[in-house]
Amino acid sequence: MADRWILQLCHGHSGPFLDVARQYAVLFANTPFKVLTVYLTGEPCAEARNGSASDEVVFLEFSSRAVRGLKLHAIRKLREIATSRDFALVIAHRFKPIYVACLATRLPVIGVHHGFGDYDRPQRRWFAHFFRRRLALLGVSDAVRDDLRQHLPDWKSDRIETLHNRLDVDNAFSQLASRAEARRKLDLPPDAPVIANVGRLHPDKDQATLLRAFATALPKLPAGALLTIIGRGPLEGELKRLATQLGIADRVRFPGQIRDVRNYFRAFDLFVLSSDHEPFGMVLLEAMAAEVPIFATDCGGAPEVIGHRDQLFALGDSERLGHLMEDFFRNGGATNRSEMAMRGLQRLRERFSDAVASKRFLSLLMVQAPLAQR
Repeated sequence: MADRWILQLCHGHSGPFLDVARQYAVLFANTPFKVLTVYLTGEPCAEARNGSASDEVVFLEFSSRAVRGLKLHAIRKLREIATSRDFALVIAHRFKPIYVACLATRLPVIGVHHGFGDYDRPQRRWFAHFFRRRLALLGVSDAVRDDLRQHLPDWKSDRIETLHNRLDVDNAFSQLASRAEARRKLDLPPDAPVIANVGRLHPDKDQATLLRAFATALPKLPAGALLTIIGRGPLEGELKRLATQLGIADRVRFPGQIRDVRNYFRAFDLFVLSSDHEPFGMVLLEAMAAEVPIFATDCGGAPEVIGHRDQLFALGDSERLGHLMEDFFRNGGATNRSEMAMRGLQRLRERFSDAVASKRFLSLLMVQAPLAQR
């Protein structure tokens, strides 16, 4: 019997999207299907080829400019690939690859959306309606799913579903450095209580609220407490000036971008996500895998990832976040850390692992794009 294939189309392999490709490729492990992953942009590299977890990887090497507008060259290249073997369906990540997949093939297309507002534009809504007979959509969180359903109200609910992002938990766990090694790597004192945030220094991440909360809580935190904000972005200078204005510059670290920082999360005592409507928050899963307690904003995908109201605060509510920090360290920090870490790791394994996602995905396929159809 000839091989049947799944065609996975991604805009590129930078940042988190290499692992996104891996997440969907491994769903077909131990099935009769092989996976061909195509990247529209990005140069070929061994890291992307190996990290895609696919039977074959193709780099089309288009520039970002080449995949704007009508994307005719991309459509032509994908059409050639789609006719090269027996594909059952296309999995396309984000709107541009969905657009290319629908126009380049006659296959069922599962479009995966990783953010909010992808169908704000009327022409995109028209496009989705035009291809709705062979297009199904997935959101990476219930929050993203609900945004899709709001913009496409005439669609049946089972054509717009949720498939959460996830981790290869055992692999993530095996890559973690020890607490002592992680602290050396991040240049953190071995014994200081450390609160951390990892992400772009951008208004959407709202690290300003975190700085204000830390300044409020600092007099009641253990001696030597530090806040480290890891990442780069347009607000770096502004955030550093705010730390100075708040009188906490000597207690805040800005180490910049750190490669594979997820491997050093054991350095932290507490992780805080202060983002404005994070669609999902992969960084939360990485903190869970490292058994680090989390506080996060009560918006976007974070509440469904964390699952516990007592670990949430309203967007921009520095007073509430400050009280959460104080209580965390006051009420026997080690005990709090252990209890929160254990329930976080358990939730990660039960809801956001590759194994759990595989079962969920196969059940969705039976409704959205039955693989038995030839």
